[in-house]
Amino acid sequence: MLSKQDISERILVQEHLAKEHLPDDMSREDVERYKARIKALLKEKDACLVAHYYTDPIIQELAEETGGCVADSLEMARFGSVRPEKTLLVAGVRFMGETAKILSPEKRILMPTLEATCSLDIGCPAPEFTAFCDAHPDYEVVVYANTSAAVKARADWVVTSSIALDVVEHLADEGKKIIWAPDKHLGAYVQKETGIDMLMWDGACIVHEEFKAKGLLDLKQVYPDAAILVHPESPASVIELADAVGSTSQLIKAAAELPNRELIVATDRGIFYKMQQAAPDKVFIEAPTGGSGATCRSCAHCPWMALNGLENIVTALEEGRDEVLVDAALIDEARKPLQRMLDFSAALKG
Repeated sequence: MLSKQDISERILVQEHLAKEHLPDDMSREDVERYKARIKALLKEKDACLVAHYYTDPIIQELAEETGGCVADSLEMARFGSVRPEKTLLVAGVRFMGETAKILSPEKRILMPTLEATCSLDIGCPAPEFTAFCDAHPDYEVVVYANTSAAVKARADWVVTSSIALDVVEHLADEGKKIIWAPDKHLGAYVQKETGIDMLMWDGACIVHEEFKAKGLLDLKQVYPDAAILVHPESPASVIELADAVGSTSQLIKAAAELPNRELIVATDRGIFYKMQQAAPDKVFIEAPTGGSGATCRSCAHCPWMALNGLENIVTALEEGRDEVLVDAALIDEARKPLQRMLDFSAALKG
C-alpha cells in the first residue's frame, strides 16, 4: 500500500507536470532567446531539427515549430532523409544519429552531444555480438533499432518495437531460427506473444527495467480507474498489468483512444508532451521506477536523453561540433537490414 507520504509526493509530481516546463536554471526569457537563436541558425546552416519523444518538451516543441518532427528513432531518420536541408540536427541518443546517417549518408548529421548514448547500445558491443552470431551461423539475426551501426551491419533484420512481432512471425513461418538482440524484455514479450523461441542477447534499458509491478499495483489503488500503458522494454511482471502494450507511437495512439481519463504510463516521461497533444483532456501519471512506492525520487527519464539541451544545440549548429561519422562501407552494410524492414513494413501496409 502507498503511504500518505507516497501519495503526497505523487500529487507533487502531478503538480510539477501541470506547470510550464522549463529547462533547469532557465527563465522563460532565456528559453525564448535560445529558441530564437536556434531558429535563426537552422535557416543559416540549412538544417532541420528532429527530436525523439523522450527529449525535453522544449526541444520537441522547437522541432515542431521549425518544421522538423518529433518521432521514434526510425521515423526521425526517415523524415530527415526526405527533407531538402543538407544538415540534420538529431536530438536524441547516439544510435539515432547513426541511423539518420545510414539513411542519409550524403547529409551532415549533427547532435547536441555525442556523449548521449543508450544502455541497450553499449550493452551490445559489436565485437562480442559478432562472435555470438558467428557461433550460430544457421540463425537469422534480428536486432532492435537501439543498436550501433556496427551491430546493425551484422544483422539480417533491424526492427522497431512496433513491427517486431510481425517480422519474427514471418521468419518463423519461413522455418528460420532466430537470434534476438539486445533487449531481453522486449525479446521475452515477442516470444510470449508469438510462441516462437529465440536465442537472446542479455541486454536491457536502464529506465524501463526499473519499472516495478508492485509500484504499479500500489498506484492503481490510488487511481483505480486509470488504465496502464506499458512499453515492451519493461519486465514481464509489468507488462502483465498493462491495458495497452506498445511502441512509443502505439502508446500515444492508445492514450487518445482508451476511454479512461487517467492513464498510468510506464515509459520515459518525455512522451507526455505528445500524449498531451493527442489527449489534452486526460491526466497522465508517471509509473514508479524505484523502490516499492510511487515517489518523486522514482521519476522515469533517460539520463542520456537529458543531455540534450538548448545550449548544446546552439553550439552544435554554430561550431559544427558533435558530427556523426560512420564509415561508408559500414553504412552500406547497415542499410541492408534497415531497408529489409522498411520494405517488409510497406508490404504489410499493402
